Amino acid sequence: MEQTWESALVTYCAPTLAGVKPANLFLYRTREGHQRVHETAEQWTRVLAPYGISVSIIKECKCRESYLIYVYRTAWMERILSEHMTVSFLKGLGYVPSRDFGALLRQLSDRLCLEREFPHEIGVFLGYPLFDVVSFMENEGRNYAFCGYWKAYDDPDGARRRSEQYRKCTSIYKNMFQNGTPILRLVVAA
Repeated sequence: MEQTWESALVTYCAPTLAGVKPANLFLYRTREGHQRVHETAEQWTRVLAPYGISVSIIKECKCRESYLIYVYRTAWMERILSEHMTVSFLKGLGYVPSRDFGALLRQLSDRLCLEREFPHEIGVFLGYPLFDVVSFMENEGRNYAFCGYWKAYDDPDGARRRSEQYRKCTSIYKNMFQNGTPILRLVVAA
């Protein structure tokens, strides 16, 4: 059974909607058609903009009717991606430095392919600690201290607490949504 856009948004992006995580993404599969999916993303961007949240389709595969949807707190992500160490890290991977978040997002989109492994720097775009993203890449995903929403190398207790916070938020939001609470009543303003 096909999952609705709204259900996917709550299921995979509750921590971002709640304001406890800067970004989430989800793979949305639908037979609605290319134009309808883009219209839905644009509609949700307009609806969520007053809360400081944006929605972007960062990759799509028309033949598989699949769309990778990125939901993010704009100002929070701009802050993360403008930090000196993050700029240097992305530049080292071939990103062209830019103060324009949209330009960085387009560069990430160009590096994505739904058929292959994600570029590991996507962790930075999801708000995971830079040290953990770099360590994941250096260790090829091994030797981590804790595995929750991401593989943590530096602060396993902090990662455990944050992962539990994300899990609890998702559980509460899904339950509230399934019991009829509209998405906009779940969104926390920036």
